[in-house]
Amino acid sequence: MKREDFPMLKQDIVYFDNGATTFKPYCVIEAIKKYYTEYTANCHRGDYKLSLKVDNEYEHVRELVKEFINAKRSEEIIFTSGATDGLNRIVFGFFKYYLNQDDEILIAKSEHASNILPWMELSRTKKVIVKYIPLDEDYKITLKSVISSITNKTKVISLAHITNVIGDVRPLKEIIDYAHKLGIIVVVDGAQAIGHMKVDVSEMGADFYVFSGHKMYGPTGIGVLYGKYNLLDKIEPLCYGGGMNATFDSTGKVQYKELPYALEAGTPNIAGVIGLGAAVRYLNDIGMNKIHEYEINLRKYLVNKLSNLSNIDIYNKNSEAGIVAFNVQDVFSQDTAIYLDKHNIYVRAGNHCAKILKEELGVKNTCRIGLAFYNNYEDVDKLIKALSNENLSRDIIF
Repeated sequence: MKREDFPMLKQDIVYFDNGATTFKPYCVIEAIKKYYTEYTANCHRGDYKLSLKVDNEYEHVRELVKEFINAKRSEEIIFTSGATDGLNRIVFGFFKYYLNQDDEILIAKSEHASNILPWMELSRTKKVIVKYIPLDEDYKITLKSVISSITNKTKVISLAHITNVIGDVRPLKEIIDYAHKLGIIVVVDGAQAIGHMKVDVSEMGADFYVFSGHKMYGPTGIGVLYGKYNLLDKIEPLCYGGGMNATFDSTGKVQYKELPYALEAGTPNIAGVIGLGAAVRYLNDIGMNKIHEYEINLRKYLVNKLSNLSNIDIYNKNSEAGIVAFNVQDVFSQDTAIYLDKHNIYVRAGNHCAKILKEELGVKNTCRIGLAFYNNYEDVDKLIKALSNENLSRDIIF
């Protein structure tokens, strides 16, 4: 689907590392090129036509993103460098001041490092407690497991919408509805969901939601932090400088701007924002529900084909997103990836920044396939053919 829109796919390759980053369609590349060749200027600084055009384009993307995730206000959209940046701003700009000693944070062992390490760091400095919600036999989180983990000390739950190894889609609306009845704030890492399914932060009820542009067919170095206005307005900036202040003087009197500009100090990644806007328009034109349906059907085909191979262990057969974690039996995952590379098939191997998931899986490293809508059934067949080699283990090792 839409393979002709991606210049990278003119090569004879099978790209399955979409969980790490996605290819960019021509429209995104052209939008960035147009900014650099036709109307380069800073935004929110100049009083001339070129700069005003940049202002309009930049703020139009903010409105596009607001509509894309169904936020209530454009001021709730903060441009960041990515999901990691957004999570750190939430942890150290908001919860650093909100939480007290012995307050509890609920996360899971299947989270990405970006949704674990900031909380661990905060636990050392604020003496708060990080707890792990138990996973079920499919390494998923259920509403029941969340409820069983909550105590009267629980103040925040921070979970991925879709995890980057297991690929489980969390029942976030139900979790958030229950948490809010107890006054618990919910943070969502949407990096693995935003380019693969329709995201509606208002219907979901998320207090904060973060994602990266490069995982949704946009450029690297750009992301979004969404927050409910009343909470977002309480975040202390982690970066100070031009663009975010209304006035200051030599006595130390400072007045900062209102949202969103108070949290966007310095010259922003304008080209990144422009490219993100092109990616949003592109995804809207295809339709997120259509993308999701296609990827799920392709995943079913992939899992069925892999399951027919006697030498393959699949760790997340029953997950609901286009992520499949597997290993060739008795073969180190990186060796498998190197072997597949010789066939121009690209998968990710390692722990995928989910280093403590091994405590649940029982294996340290896996090969990961992350599907995108430009993958097709032929891609899967090429993978299966490479893995069906009766001398596979010997060929990988030697």
